[in-house]
Amino acid sequence: MIETTTAPFPTIRLRPWLGIVATAAAILASWMGLVWAPTDAVQGDVYRVIYVHVPTAWLAYLAFVIVFLASIGWLWTRRPWFDALAVASAEIGVLFTGLFIIAGSIWAKPTWGVWWTWEPRLVTTSIMFVMYVGYLLLRSLSTDFSRRATRAAVFGIIAVIDVPIVHLSVLWANSLHQLPTVLRVSGAPALDSPMLLTLMVSLGAYTLVYAYFLSARISLELARQERMWIRT
Repeated sequence: MIETTTAPFPTIRLRPWLGIVATAAAILASWMGLVWAPTDAVQGDVYRVIYVHVPTAWLAYLAFVIVFLASIGWLWTRRPWFDALAVASAEIGVLFTGLFIIAGSIWAKPTWGVWWTWEPRLVTTSIMFVMYVGYLLLRSLSTDFSRRATRAAVFGIIAVIDVPIVHLSVLWANSLHQLPTVLRVSGAPALDSPMLLTLMVSLGAYTLVYAYFLSARISLELARQERMWIRT
């Protein structure tokens, strides 16, 4: 039996404030990344792409982990809210993965000399992008809500395996891509304090933007589910 589509916590009242905070944080992060953070001694100003590239990578990972958790939630409880969370996070994850790839290409051109090369990080990220586009396409193959949600949930649980593969690909294979800058096995982050602070602010700002998008998209999906129940 499918339960109510009501969300387990209030979002409509908090969303405007979340949007304001996310916008302010994004403006602050942009100013810090473009103006306040020092110029890199080796790469010059082109390194500033890191303040977009790394946060979008983090959110691609986070979004697809949320798909994984929400998929488990749907299979365990059959609550439509979990399916709404999964599809909302998947759509936003595809968006941020696309930005992740684009920002990486912008950074690659002046540093590697090419927009694209078939190296492990780029290949595995592209596979992840295609997998989650496939997840969204899979949802359109059935008009039966429960069957569609269950198929998508199984796929979402399996597809999350590519997230650690993407992150660890630079350690497992010879790669043009630099090794992790912040989460390093060998020790502290390889960034000066102002650069690291700017990166942390950017990560926080982009995460707030993700949370705002997620809240808005879940509401739209729940409204769509309600209309579907009314028609049936």
